[in-house]
Amino acid sequence: MRDAYHEELDSIGEGLVEMARLVGSAIGRATTAILDTDLKLAESVIAADQKVDDLQHDLEARAIALLARQQPVATDLRIVVTSLRMSADLERSGDLAQHVAKLARLRFPERAVPSDLHATVLEMGQLAQRLMAKAAEVVITKDVDLALQLEQDDDEMDLLHRTLFQHLLDDRWKHGIETAVDVTLLGRYYERFADHAVSVAKRVVYLVTGEHADDLQQDIQPVTGVEGA
Repeated sequence: MRDAYHEELDSIGEGLVEMARLVGSAIGRATTAILDTDLKLAESVIAADQKVDDLQHDLEARAIALLARQQPVATDLRIVVTSLRMSADLERSGDLAQHVAKLARLRFPERAVPSDLHATVLEMGQLAQRLMAKAAEVVITKDVDLALQLEQDDDEMDLLHRTLFQHLLDDRWKHGIETAVDVTLLGRYYERFADHAVSVAKRVVYLVTGEHADDLQQDIQPVTGVEGA
């Protein structure tokens, strides 16, 4: 019985990793869709979000069943409760990727992103995908140092987000109000996606240590880039 119990705990972790990989792929494909005005790709991202939702519902049901049957304590209880919270972060990440794809669909056949912002948006999309890949790695390895480093990596997304706003506020902006709104929303989607990746990593810190990431005093040096997926 205990073996089956721990196998179920492991399977919940595997479900989280699968969700992270799916939403990481989704944000990458959504970015391609919006930059290339690829309607077919955008539609596939929108449809694929249902799988993320189904995984989240399944994981939630299994976690609640474990709570009811096994009444876990100590570390096992942290695993179940933290997994529920991580699954919510990942489900929301999938929604954000879907929002990017829906914006591509809404503006098709026009481009939602002006050509002078393509490089910035592409970088945001690639960074979002790498951050989620690193979050998945943290879930697998339970590496606290790597988890804490993710927040430093997220600073790069904040810089890119500010770059978008600098373009919007520039007197030379010539793309109109509708495009300004689209770019504002797009920047917010990527920023929030990155925040959810950081949140997943922070929850792993709590899972492993029993302490909140913000309370740990770690001498983590800022990094200039993020490891590739």
